[in-house]
This record gives sequence, structure tokens and C-alpha cells, in this order.
Amino acid sequence: MIGVCDQRMRRGRSRRVWPARLWLLLLLVMATPSLASWSALPAPLQQAILAQNLPADAVGLWVQRAGDQEVLASLNPDRMFNPASSIKLATTLAALAALGPQHTWQTEIRTTRPLEGDVLRGDLVLRGGGDPGMVSEEHWRMLGAIRRTGLRRIEGDVILDTALFDLPPEDPGAFDGQPLRAYNQPPFAMHVNANALRFHVIPDPEGRSIRIEADPPLPGLEIVNQLRVSRGDCGAWQRGIRYEADGDVTRPRAVFSGDYPINCGQFELLRTAVSPEVYNRELFRLHWNQWGGELTGDVRAGLPPFAELEPLMVHQSRPLGEIIRIANKWSSNVVTRQLALTLGAARFGAPATIEKARQALYEVLAEQGVNVGGMVIDNGSGLSRHTRITPAQMAAVLQAGWNSPWRPEFVSSLALAGLDGTLRRRFREAPETGRMHLKTGHLREVSAVAGYIRNRSGDDMMVVLLVNHPTAHQGPGVNLQEAVLRWVHAL
Repeated sequence: MIGVCDQRMRRGRSRRVWPARLWLLLLLVMATPSLASWSALPAPLQQAILAQNLPADAVGLWVQRAGDQEVLASLNPDRMFNPASSIKLATTLAALAALGPQHTWQTEIRTTRPLEGDVLRGDLVLRGGGDPGMVSEEHWRMLGAIRRTGLRRIEGDVILDTALFDLPPEDPGAFDGQPLRAYNQPPFAMHVNANALRFHVIPDPEGRSIRIEADPPLPGLEIVNQLRVSRGDCGAWQRGIRYEADGDVTRPRAVFSGDYPINCGQFELLRTAVSPEVYNRELFRLHWNQWGGELTGDVRAGLPPFAELEPLMVHQSRPLGEIIRIANKWSSNVVTRQLALTLGAARFGAPATIEKARQALYEVLAEQGVNVGGMVIDNGSGLSRHTRITPAQMAAVLQAGWNSPWRPEFVSSLALAGLDGTLRRRFREAPETGRMHLKTGHLREVSAVAGYIRNRSGDDMMVVLLVNHPTAHQGPGVNLQEAVLRWVHAL
């Protein structure tokens, strides 16, 4: 290939002159013995990589028809890459394979003393089961079910038993210095809404003031609104909002300041403001009051003596087949991490630990035919600088998902191009709309995408694209994804 191009350049007859930097990149990649697969890569894919100024050793690629052994395109198939959130494919497949789509999580409700009519003169214990899909509506229904047992007044405390997860202390800001971001929240055996609050910033119709409302409206959370009305650019970061939370246990506050362009309309901010224990405390008080219940004590974390407890009821979560849609379509780190911990406890016994979760993931993936040699799974979510997987291993995960009896549940958990999840704004009103089920991944210096494509010929294709490079998280990573995915769709 280089010989032909060189001859054309020497003759001066080439109608297409490539920039010198592209020729330099091409010479570099072809001179590297470990990149022998470059010469076998289809020309459009070579050109797409070179057009983004990416060296070939920064790109891992695998394209194959689902259920077919022939590999249509590959580059660095056995090189280890950081896959970012695309590793959620491995975690969710393992959970689905080992636990089944019907698996549910249980939150046990017990009492330290028998009820006396509608009064409990003791403590109510909520034993967390690690439910990754507990949201406000589920929590509200659970407390309604408690009321229907006849209990109205609790004269002791509500104790949150979260001992199922045995995890070391974790700084939510350790990864990127953003401890208030919802995606950075550590697992917790009694999470509700993954410990996140959705703040609605609402200008009044006449444009003279701004109000802020939290969903859910935790009664003990003070919202300090210092936003100033302005008019300006709607594309500013967070529309000019500065957000802080002081984390005080007894009087938590969420503080908003900055100049808000009121002409831009309403805005939403998904953030955390309090610890999971405080979140549970305030939400229990809110929902218990809505059901007409009374509580004279506190809501606190603790470990009651289970020998003295009376069973009251058990709350069942939504099934795993639904939960993995949150993990994959919306790339929820908290949900995925709790899936991994659940798998670890199921395979090796409670309490769940990070090491049990990792070992369970490796074992289950190997049982599904995935070669896990050299693979590194940190926490299962991809929010890590240590996770590693090869394109060939990721392709094996996709193949195992395709061969699984739970294929419909697995494939439908992925984001649909141009329609929902992390791909809702990409490939909109295009030939590819709705024809790609994909899991994306994005970190600083990492861009990834993997999943299934129904191409224009009606064939189901598997594609893996992993890019690790200083510019991967910027335009080049997304641009290369667009080019590769469109090429696969056009096959």
C-alpha cells in the first residue's frame, strides 16, 4: 500500500495529496511490528483513524457478525485498553447470567418488639438488601405497605441496617474532585435514588425572580437560593450556577449562587447534598407522614440484635431484567456497582465485599466463555483508571450476550441510537436511528463504544471500539465512533 502511494507521489500524478502529518502517522503505524493488523484493516477505517490524528496503537477495534466466527475488521485485538463505562456490559451480563432476569432484592422490615394495636413501643428495623433500583416511588410504596400491616405510631427509632455491604470508607471526590456529582456516589445497602437530588431551577413567568425546588423535597434540607437574575448565554456551564453543599448532619444545606440567564427558561441539576443516612432519614419522615404515620424517635444507622426481632414484612424490588436497563441505557455507576456486589454476595456469601464482587465477575464471565486472562475489573462500573480489557474480550462478552437465553433482556438494556439513554442525541433522524443498541464509555483520555448494530443489509453486527489517547475524550474520540459505526451500519 505504501509502495503504491510512494510511486504516485514520486510521479507527481496523484490527484489527492494527503497532509504531511497523515503520511507521518501512516509511516509510524506501519513501521511498528506489533501493529501488523493495520495493513488488514479496511481502507475507510484506516482513513477514519488517520483523519483524527490518532496513532494506531491508541485504537482497539473489533467488528464481527453476531453468531459468525469470521472477524470483518480488527485492530489491536489483544491490547489492553481502559474501556470506561463500556465495561458495564461485562458486569450486567455476568449478573444476568448468574442471577437471572427474575432476580429481586429484598428489604426486610422487622421490629424489636411486637405491635400493641397500631403502636410499636420499640424500634423499627429496615434491613437493606442492596436494592440498586430503589427510587422515591418504590420507597413511598414500601412505607405504605408498612402502614397496611396496622402500624401507625413508632415510639422508638427507625434503624437502618446496612451491614450487607462491608465496604471501606470511600471519598466520593477521589476520582475527579467532584464529590457532589451523582455518578461519584459509593454503594450503600439502602440507597434511594442513588443518593441524588434533582434540583429544578424555575424562573417566574415575568422574569423577575427564580425559585429552586428539590425532588424529592427532603424536609430537613435547607435550600439557600442566592441566584441573581441575568440575561445572557444559555450555553454557559451549568448556566452560570455555582452549587455547594455543607453536609451538616443536623441541618444540611444546598447553596446556589451565580448569575442565571432567566431568558433560558427552566434548568435541572442532578446532584447530591447529604449522606445516604441523612437522605434516608429525611425521606422516611416525609413518606411516613404522607401515609399518616407517627415517629417519636430518630432515623439512624445501626446493628440491632436480630435474635430479638419480629418479622413484619418484606419489600421486593423490581426485577434485575428491568434494573440493568438503568445500568446500561443511562450508565448508572451506583446501580452497576451494586449489581457487582450483589453477585459477589450471591456467589461467596454475605457480607458483600469489593474483592468478592471482582472474583465473582471473573468466574461468571469465564463460565460464559469469555477469556478473562489479564482482564482487570475494578468496581464494575468503569469509573476507574485501572480497569482493563481487550477488544477481543469485549467482543466475547457481546457474543456471550448474543448466545444467552436472556439475549432480549441484555440487548434491550442498551441505549438505542437517536432514541434513548446515552445515545438519545446521536444519530437522530438518520438511517442509523433505532438500529444500534450500544453502550458508550467516556473518561478523560478514554472513548469507547460497544454493542450491536442491525446493518442496512439486515445482518446483526457486533462492534467494539476502544480509544485511549490524550485527545480521546475530545472531538477525535466521538468523531471516530461516528465514522466506525456508520461504516458498520453500511455493510
